[in-house]
Amino acid sequence: MTSLSHLKFFTTPEHECSYLDAKIATTLFVDPDYNTSNEEYSELSALGFRRSGRHIYRPHCQDCKACIPLRVPLRSFKANRTQRKIYKKNQHLDISICKPIFKQESFDLYDRYIRARHSDGDMYPPDEEQFTSFLVNGRPEAVFYEFRHEGKLVAIAVADQLKDGLSAIYTFFDPDFNHLSLGSYAILWLLNTTLEQGLPYLYMGYWIKECQKMSYKTDYKPMEMFIDNQWLSHEGKKNK
Repeated sequence: MTSLSHLKFFTTPEHECSYLDAKIATTLFVDPDYNTSNEEYSELSALGFRRSGRHIYRPHCQDCKACIPLRVPLRSFKANRTQRKIYKKNQHLDISICKPIFKQESFDLYDRYIRARHSDGDMYPPDEEQFTSFLVNGRPEAVFYEFRHEGKLVAIAVADQLKDGLSAIYTFFDPDFNHLSLGSYAILWLLNTTLEQGLPYLYMGYWIKECQKMSYKTDYKPMEMFIDNQWLSHEGKKNK
């Protein structure tokens, strides 16, 4: 286990919560000027931290514990019937792996996705600078998994390679292909890829019970939640 005692952390001023109305949030950041190693980043992820662009952070709100880190343990994950059907339905897709770089094709897909699915969020309206800072300018272990249907780019899953698994950073897809359930398929594909690598976890970011847009994350069971500085199973049992 890597020692993290040398790291410096900073907190943001209080600001409006992006997910819950009438809530005030504070965020804890790792020193953005420090070159965090993959070992340190992996250890931070196991402590409930998350990445956005170049920043590694964790919610640090005084009176709210709604943001719960989630991960799926691959040794016990079992796809349900619907998930197996989604996985089978998308076997025709071509998938390629590339480093995060700005491509007009990728941004156009992101633009259509945000406008169709998140026009009420803080990423709207999308622009090239936002896309680059959020997903392209990140960390060296970041990967773009590109999904193509008959040569057309229909989805991108962004994930980071950790020592104990993959961290799913963001997925966006073509709204015209909703019938393929591409968001669900991307997660299933990342789960399978993590399993093929012989690694134990897919980190899924934060889940908020009251946030409907995050409800899909609890479909991948069993899962583990980071509560009171320990990973618990979805039944509330401590992970051994």
